[in-house]
Amino acid sequence: MRLTSDCIPRPHRTPADGTTFLHRLRADRLKREFERDGALPRLLLRYAMALITQTAQTAVCNRYHSVDQQLRRWLLLCLHRLASREISMTQELIANMLGARREGITVAARKLQDAGLTHYRRGAITVLDRPGLEAQVCECCSVIRHAYDRLLADYRPDEVGSRSRSGTRVHAVPQQSEVRV
Repeated sequence: MRLTSDCIPRPHRTPADGTTFLHRLRADRLKREFERDGALPRLLLRYAMALITQTAQTAVCNRYHSVDQQLRRWLLLCLHRLASREISMTQELIANMLGARREGITVAARKLQDAGLTHYRRGAITVLDRPGLEAQVCECCSVIRHAYDRLLADYRPDEVGSRSRSGTRVHAVPQQSEVRV
């Protein structure tokens, strides 16, 4: 976003979670895409709208729902984007992402495991019963999923390394614990 708003660039780090591909596009190429007003800028703006919805709904969830509910929401939203039932992440990192104490996440994760919904081992949570988890999640999860589904329904990612509809070459970046943005 800072490329299109004439902000002073500042280096930031963000965690890369999950087992997904990251893509890199040169800044000058992205600027040209925005000037053309093609498919890529429209996709990025739709994604930004979905992300704003997620941020706002997460704030509501954090204010009104228990850590148990927040963890269920977070797990299901991760699964929505992953091809696997396993989420590779420590309870401490989850606690940081949810703004909760690690001990609270430990208790909530234990409840999910005792109910047979998940299995936890150090650094990984496997969802065993997704329908059971969905039956117990707060409405915040469906609000966020609906926003992503509605705004990004037309997007079908191209093969990694292939050309996008706009002709921009997309390259996968190896997964790292932190990615500079």
